[in-house]
Amino acid sequence: MQIILLERVEKLGQMGDLVTVKPGYARNFLLPQGKALRANKANRERFETERSQREADNLSQRSEAETEAGKMAGLAVNMVRAASEMGQLFGSVTSRDIAEAVSEAGFTISRSQVIMDKAIKTLGLTDTRIRLHPEVHVDIIVNIARSLEEAETQLKTGVAVTGGVQDVDDEDDNINAAVAAVEAVEQAETAEVEAEVEAETDAESTKDDESANTDEASEDA
Repeated sequence: MQIILLERVEKLGQMGDLVTVKPGYARNFLLPQGKALRANKANRERFETERSQREADNLSQRSEAETEAGKMAGLAVNMVRAASEMGQLFGSVTSRDIAEAVSEAGFTISRSQVIMDKAIKTLGLTDTRIRLHPEVHVDIIVNIARSLEEAETQLKTGVAVTGGVQDVDDEDDNINAAVAAVEAVEQAETAEVEAEVEAETDAESTKDDESANTDEASEDA
């Protein structure tokens, strides 16, 4: 089927191009989405009449989209999800989830503007493209972690945080236990040394007493 493109369509053509596509693609997507017209005589004449206005509108919309893309540059949206120790999500993150997260960050978009081949099923950072206009795209970071603390760590390191999750209080307890164990060993060693010194002192004292007794006995004799 021949159609007239009313806007740029990736891998297909620019506004005003006359292209041939499969009938199903045209009827199910391009025509109902307002991205194209059937290439008959009436529509060709209609497009030529509207071309100047359409091009002006497209230019204005592209400029607005470029401004929005500038604001979104470097955007990272954090999403907390349950996952296994290997980093596999118990579920998945879809285009709808990402659209909602981006909207919550202050940029209203629809799920159809999120470009992704498949849902995300693992923890970590995923570069995701957002279509703001047929000619304007921006890449954002989708940061999926098991907690906001882990999300911050992932952004700093660029590496997914996997493995067992250890509570901060538990970690403090482990540190305190280790310190206590070291102190106990040191105290035991100190006590042992003191005991040895005391034993040596007692032995010397006993030896002196025995020597004194011997001298006294000699004098009496």
